[in-house]
Amino acid sequence: MSTVPGPDDVPPPGVLARLRDVELFADLDADGLRWVAGAGSVVRLDDRAVLFEDGQPGDRFYVLLGGELLITKVVEGREEVFGRHRARPERDESDPDGKPRAAHQFTGELPMLAGGGYVAKAVAVGETTLLAYDRDGFYEILARFPRVCQVLLPVLAWRIHSYEERAGRRTMLEGLGTLAAGLAHELNNPTAALMRTAGILREAVSDLVHRAADWAKAATPAERVLLGGVIARFGGTPVVDALAAADAADLAEEWLAERGVDADPELATTLADHGVGLAVLAEVAEGVRAAALPAALHWLCLSLHVDALVNDITEAGGRIESLVSSTKTYSNLNRAPQQDVDVVKGIEATVAMQAAKLRRVRVRREYAEVPPVRGYPSELNQVWTNLIDNAVDAMGGVGELWLAARREAEDVVVEVRDNGPGVPQDVLPWLFQPFFTTKDIGKGTGLGLHVCRDVVTQRHSGTIEVTSVPGDTRFTVRLPAVRGC
Repeated sequence: MSTVPGPDDVPPPGVLARLRDVELFADLDADGLRWVAGAGSVVRLDDRAVLFEDGQPGDRFYVLLGGELLITKVVEGREEVFGRHRARPERDESDPDGKPRAAHQFTGELPMLAGGGYVAKAVAVGETTLLAYDRDGFYEILARFPRVCQVLLPVLAWRIHSYEERAGRRTMLEGLGTLAAGLAHELNNPTAALMRTAGILREAVSDLVHRAADWAKAATPAERVLLGGVIARFGGTPVVDALAAADAADLAEEWLAERGVDADPELATTLADHGVGLAVLAEVAEGVRAAALPAALHWLCLSLHVDALVNDITEAGGRIESLVSSTKTYSNLNRAPQQDVDVVKGIEATVAMQAAKLRRVRVRREYAEVPPVRGYPSELNQVWTNLIDNAVDAMGGVGELWLAARREAEDVVVEVRDNGPGVPQDVLPWLFQPFFTTKDIGKGTGLGLHVCRDVVTQRHSGTIEVTSVPGDTRFTVRLPAVRGC
């Protein structure tokens, strides 16, 4: 296998043309495609060469440009074919397992999001060419091109379903299904903000270029310093109260009219939104010659506007980064047998992934300082997910949820409580039995609490109990703390 990094300014020959047929990047313009092409590294495989092994740390995301990959996995001592990825699948191709066309064209997104290893083996069929991205490059693609998520996440959900059926890892992959759904929902707002703000920024920068040229011709060095100081003081995201800004905009508009500044309606509003009041405008008027004042004010206004837009994009990108971080913590697909687990961190990651479901629920936290427990983080996170899901469902999506963690002797105790109607006393002994459910037909499998009990008792040598009266249903999980902590 050979790797040839593509230069940032000139994409490798042929890569750009091949990327145009990749559904993941179908909505990108020419500049976007050039960036994607230059950000990756070309990987060429000979026939039967291994791209990655099952369980190998997942450190690359791959886009298939040419050839074919055979995906296999060893199940009960036998290597089984899980699927094939073809760089150029026919658009009318109908896979018997319902595989989306886009799922052929990239691989490795699961360990990128989850922070673990590859869950199957990939082998080249014939000469195969791919474009590889490291973890930072993958995250930057998501931040730069939010529409990529609209293709990637449905494929991720399909892969999760497929692996569930083929590999039998139901518990872990149900957690990944929650991850995909939660991530897709939570990415919607920052993605929309990025797209909207980027469009506005494109126009604003164009206007700023013209205004900057006018200001450069008109300004003296001292005047440039004065305006630069105003931008430094009032740049960033507007923080002025909306009602106060409306009044200030009216005053600013009168002030501008008195000085013969031919302003569009947005000029006074932008200045007011950023807190540039009459005192500051008077300071500008005193330090800038009358002939240069219109150019100064237009340039000042657009500079503040662009600065605010950049801050908005940075904030949205930070939100995406935070979501990805929570996703990694929640999934934690580490292949190591066991590790020290911070239960509070896992609970909080679960809450982040359940944010959409918890919008009408008041979450109360009662966390004490607790030692780590020895176990499997993804499995414990599935326990917290099931318990929180059940609590929210019991409350009908509206109510109060208490999440508590404390130390008792050599145990870490976690409680999940809700103020729903409660569980009848004659039903309580049956809650952890397989296929028993209090939910309506079609709304529950009856396996969630059964899985929780197995994970806690069999996998982590702990206990799980439930008590319930109207207004207070409480699940209590006890896990052995790491010795010496």
